[in-house]
Amino acid sequence: MDKNIPVILSVIIPVYKTENTLDKCIESVLQQGVEDMELILVDDGSPDRCPAICDSYQEKDARVKVIHKRNG
Repeated sequence: MDKNIPVILSVIIPVYKTENTLDKCIESVLQQGVEDMELILVDDGSPDRCPAICDSYQEKDARVKVIHKRNG
């Protein structure tokens, strides 16, 4: 493996009606010690607080990206 090529890990988490465990899940991924990573949270139109939780992590950690979509 060429050491000049940055390694980026992408973790994708589907989110729907998981507000009770979402914080723990996100924190677990972010605490793995991998700096060259992105965490993609795909909010599938969750009717609970999940969209707001996702947005709050995106605001405080540049590695977190959020996609909001209609449930489908």
